[in-house]
Order: sequence, then C-alpha cells, then structure tokens
Amino acid sequence: MGTAGRRNHPPMRAWIILHWHATMNRITRYILRQLALSTLLVVVTLTAAIWLTQSLRFVDWIVNRGLPLSTFVYIAVLVLPSFLVVILPIALFSAVLFTYNKLQTDSEIIVLRSVGVGPLQLMAPALMVSTVVMLLAYALNLYLLPLSYRGFKELQYQIRNNYSAVLLQEGVFTTIDEGLTIFVREQGSRGELFGIMVDDSRAAGKPVTMVAERGAIVNTAEGPRIVMINGNRQELSEDTGKLSFLFFDRYTVELNRSSKAVDAVRFRESTERFIGELLDPDDVDDPRIRAALRSDGHQRLASPLYAFTFVILALAALLSGEFSRRGQTWRVMVAVGIVVGIQALGIGVANLSSKLPILTVLIYLNAVLPAGFAFYLLVGPPRSLRRPAAAPA
Repeated sequence: MGTAGRRNHPPMRAWIILHWHATMNRITRYILRQLALSTLLVVVTLTAAIWLTQSLRFVDWIVNRGLPLSTFVYIAVLVLPSFLVVILPIALFSAVLFTYNKLQTDSEIIVLRSVGVGPLQLMAPALMVSTVVMLLAYALNLYLLPLSYRGFKELQYQIRNNYSAVLLQEGVFTTIDEGLTIFVREQGSRGELFGIMVDDSRAAGKPVTMVAERGAIVNTAEGPRIVMINGNRQELSEDTGKLSFLFFDRYTVELNRSSKAVDAVRFRESTERFIGELLDPDDVDDPRIRAALRSDGHQRLASPLYAFTFVILALAALLSGEFSRRGQTWRVMVAVGIVVGIQALGIGVANLSSKLPILTVLIYLNAVLPAGFAFYLLVGPPRSLRRPAAAPA
C-alpha cells in the first residue's frame, strides 16, 4: 500500500497544481473584468463631461452661423483624441483605486492573501489593463492626435474663410471685419447672393455704403472678396458733408484686409505635427520654437508611461503595508495628491525643457521614477515578515 501511495502522489500533485492555476485564472479574470468596466465607465463619463464643456464654443456656429449639424458632429469626433490622451491615465488610476479599495473593503484581498495569492498575482490584472491603455495612448499620441487635430485646424481655417456658407445669413446684418457689415436678403443654392447691402467704414472719415441686386463671394489669392452686380456706391465725406453716388455694373470689395491668402502655407502647431516633425522641425528656423517643439515631442513620448506609473502608485497605496479596519481613505488621498503632484511637475519640467533642452531627461524621469519607488513598496519585504528578535531559551 505504501508503494501504491507513492505512485499516486505525482498525479495528485499535478491535479493540485492545475487546480491552483485554474483558480488563479478565475481570480485574474474576476479582477480584470471589474477593472475594465470601471475604466470604461470613467472614460465615458469624463469624456462626455469635457466634450460638452469644450463643444459649447462650436454651438454658436450651428445656432447663429448656419453650420450643418453633420459638420458639428465631424468636428466633435476630430477633437476627441486630444481629450482621450489626458483622460485615459487618470481614468485608469481612478478605476484601480475604486476596484482594489472595494476588494479591500469586502475583505476579498485578505481572503486571497490567506490562500497564498502574492502581490504580483494581485497586481497582474491592473498591469494588463495598464499595458492596453499605454499602447492605446501611444497610438493616440503618435498617429491619431496629430491626424485628427490637423483635420480640425484645416476645417476651422476653411470655415472662417467660407463667408458665404457660414458667416452670412439671410435677413441678418453680419459684421465680417471691424468696420464692415453685410446684409443679404437671400442666398441661392449655388452660393449666389441677392439683395446685398455693404456698409464699409474701415477707411477713417470716409464711410461707404454699397447696394447691389446680386453677387457672390469668391476666394482669391489675396483673400475672400464679394463681387456685386448692378448696384450703386454711396460715399459720405465727413469733411464737406457731401454725398457722392457711383452706379456700377460690377464692383468688388475686399472682405478681410487683415486676412492672409487662403492658399498660403499655414504654420502647423505642435498638436498637428507627427513625432518626426516635432523632434526634427526642419521647417522652423527660430531656435526657441524648435526647442519648444522638441520638448512637446518628448512629452508626447513620455506621457503614455503615466498610465503604468499611476497604476503602480494606486496599487502601492492600497496593497502595501498592513490592512486597517478603519478604511484606507487617507491612503487614497495620498495617492491622489502624489498623482496631482506628478502631473504638475510634468508640466513644469516640460516648460523648463523647452528653454533648457539639457533638462529633457527629466520628462522621462518624472514619468518612470515614481513607478520604481512604488513597485519596491509592493514587492519589497513587508514589516510583518522582518526577522523577529530572538526569544529567550
């Protein structure tokens, strides 16, 4: 019987190992599911709140300027990546705090630790989610953000120069430029204007009023202009008080004298540039602007690392040290304060590196060093496992 028992021992050990791995997989999936749902909920909530506050400036384009609703929705989609880049690490940090604090409050962490689940196994679901979020943040920073923001700026530039489609409204006096007001009785389906009146007081001491039967707005190399057909021009001289009339068959008025040509090359902001255009801005000669663009490039490379760092900080705040029945509110508050400090320090370091490029390495250190310290708190030997003093014989 002893021999039979020894023969059955290896299969029993294998069964125990398989059962242990199956249990660990179920625990990991359980925590992973809660983390994923919490992260998604926080991301959707924060994105909706920020998007609503930021989109109010575009509502005027729909209500007062006749912008189509489809264009408004397209603009809202284009600005989403700029929100998600900031929201994702913060949402993940909040979800980790909420999920693991709930597990602690329900004593699930204590039960898992009592059956031999180590800190690395408890951390595994959060690290999996942080890896996915970090990769998504890199995709946003390196490709989607510059692509979407470039499209947004180009669309905004076109809207501001397409006066006939957006700015002018039927039966409304519209101020196009300082001292220039236009009234249009009706707009045609092809952009024609009917019943035009233009009041131009941009020239000091010589206000001019023009009335025409019809016309159109055209974009030229010098900027947008309104072409009026069959009308008259009335000019009042403030010096003499005389009113002069000029009847014309065709007359052209420059709409915005301060605007540049529509087809001119526009300087691209840092948010519109891909990472190669930031680190090596060959189209910029000013050394200060080049340094600022390079600083933004390094910040874009380092910012996704915050997703991993914030998760490690949240885990260190909740899983390190001894369990307290009074709750862990103070630990949560400390973790939130540290994250806010890291974010503020990151902004300050980015500003400094734009002036002193030698400090660029601080951008990466600010994103990595807190994670290393927090990871040591998690996997280092806890106080309860320190060697006790020798007992008397």
